[in-house]
Amino acid sequence: MIARCFAQLNPVLCLVTLACLSPIGHTLAADADARPNILWIITDDQRLDSIEAFNRILTGRSDSALGPVESPNVDRLVAQGTTFINTHNQSSACAPSRAAMHSGRYPHRRGVYGFETHHANNPEIYRPIVQDVLAGAGYQTVISGKLGERTLGRDANGWYWDQNRYQTHLGPFREMGLKGYTDWVKKPIWDAAINGVSGHEEYFFFDDGESVTFLKPTRTDWTPEDKQRYDEITERLDLFAHYTPTKDPGMFIGGVSSRSAGETRDGYYVQALRQYLANPDAAYDTPWGQRVQGPDTDQPIFFNLGFDFPHTPVLPPKSYRDRFQAYDYAIPRPAPGEVDAFPPQIKALHDLKGSDHFNDEQLLGMIRDYYAFCAYGDELVGEAFDAFVEYSEAQGQPWMVVYVCGDHGWRLNEHGMIAKFGPFALDTHNPVVVVSSDKQAFPAGKVVHDFTEFVDMAPTFYAAAGLDVDAPEFDHLDGYDLAKVASGELEPRDYVLNEGWWVTGPRATLRTKDYLFTMKVNPTRQAGDDMAWPLDKPLDAIEPMLFDLNADPDEVNNVAFDPAYADVVAAMRNKLEDIVIRDGRIEVDWRKGLTGEVFRLDGVEPIYGGDDKKLDVPSPTRTSAR
Repeated sequence: MIARCFAQLNPVLCLVTLACLSPIGHTLAADADARPNILWIITDDQRLDSIEAFNRILTGRSDSALGPVESPNVDRLVAQGTTFINTHNQSSACAPSRAAMHSGRYPHRRGVYGFETHHANNPEIYRPIVQDVLAGAGYQTVISGKLGERTLGRDANGWYWDQNRYQTHLGPFREMGLKGYTDWVKKPIWDAAINGVSGHEEYFFFDDGESVTFLKPTRTDWTPEDKQRYDEITERLDLFAHYTPTKDPGMFIGGVSSRSAGETRDGYYVQALRQYLANPDAAYDTPWGQRVQGPDTDQPIFFNLGFDFPHTPVLPPKSYRDRFQAYDYAIPRPAPGEVDAFPPQIKALHDLKGSDHFNDEQLLGMIRDYYAFCAYGDELVGEAFDAFVEYSEAQGQPWMVVYVCGDHGWRLNEHGMIAKFGPFALDTHNPVVVVSSDKQAFPAGKVVHDFTEFVDMAPTFYAAAGLDVDAPEFDHLDGYDLAKVASGELEPRDYVLNEGWWVTGPRATLRTKDYLFTMKVNPTRQAGDDMAWPLDKPLDAIEPMLFDLNADPDEVNNVAFDPAYADVVAAMRNKLEDIVIRDGRIEVDWRKGLTGEVFRLDGVEPIYGGDDKKLDVPSPTRTSAR
């Protein structure tokens, strides 16, 4: 049933094969002069309820259900552009989520499920990603900030890093951070004896020129010196860690930035963008010692601005933190019995990310700092948007700005946990806003309620660049052109998909407007290990969760074992297994050989038709269950 495909190619042949797959030579579907400059803004760990405009669309009020939020700049984007309010990510962890965005492909079709380093050397499964395709279509591709997409190259001597793949990388965050152009940066410490990271050096920089550095181990092997420095920085910045240093140094989920608003890590990302745009057709030097060629005004720009906010460490500048200290928030609580009823995979997530050891004062501080950090980030989004539009209009060029509200979401004690990695809406629901000089394609103030997904990013960019996404060379794409979704040219999806291996272990999720169904798809994370595992397993083995979203919008009452929902479970399980298991699953051991070892699941006939975007779910058998 499982066919192993080995493609042991030499590096030269790999390069020849990739050249054949390159996007150069695509037929343009539109006048090249109409190609817009594109700014792609991605934030990290951002909840949708941190945006007032999204709250007004979904609930009719500006505040989050927890309390006040501030987002005047994203609200401005919503007023000027088209909002895809029901967008969901493909994996609620940074790297696999960004892999889906850059490739336009689901995890089960590309073999990227977590934080594994994947590469471009296997022509059997690799297809050019966004920055490759747009460079081949005549765009100058630029990134400032976080990328998180882990496409590498590999040669006969081992790995070589090619994580960027953008033509210009402004201020690589670790390099610029170590030179002090940030408020915080970490440097991994590799230990050859354990073949992995033994900890991180954490650097905190201050406006007065001082800095504090300490080694933050992955466990509890503190030296007295590092413990002293940790205590110093914790006190100085009022840092609040998920766990205490005696248990695990954890991640900082609250605190205050050591620097003013313009000189944080994210602030420098925007400075890099502004300086680049201010030097058209000219070379210049950055403050951190980088020689850069400014934009060629004869070519369109594709610019990826990857913010770190509000990812941990949560460090809003003091001006924002002080203001949000005055706000009161409701503290989310798990429903009675909810945590005890979690299936084993979700219980393991709770064991790692649970927040029941905090008191109310700590939880309130965490919530205040999180929303303060989001409000600060909103200021930066506005600065970047204005600078990009100003440049484009000064050159007489069309433009498009795509804002992605988080590569995934974040929990603030909902379901008794912080962080992400789960199947819940707070983990997966990340609206997207597209603002364009072409108001016919993306009308101002329009809200699209149809389901959209992160795999829609790539085809949207390609279509905007004038490429024909319906051509056979783009058959590998799983997403839709958002312009066609906005116009109603495409029939709406009945569901969205999510699958990941990180933290929870292999788990896939199917969401419709009425239900959320999620299940375990394998007991291991070993590529190719019993890929058909769930197909013949009893219900309890797959650890299912089913939420009736009409009766239970907060997703707390698992009715997967309620006999009234048996037909609902069967329909959603069969459909989900059809898509991610029966209908052509790919898993890859990316560490094997130059091209990786590819595993395919073949010979299992779909029951519900595979990924046709259609699903009729039966009603529960008794109305009292609702």
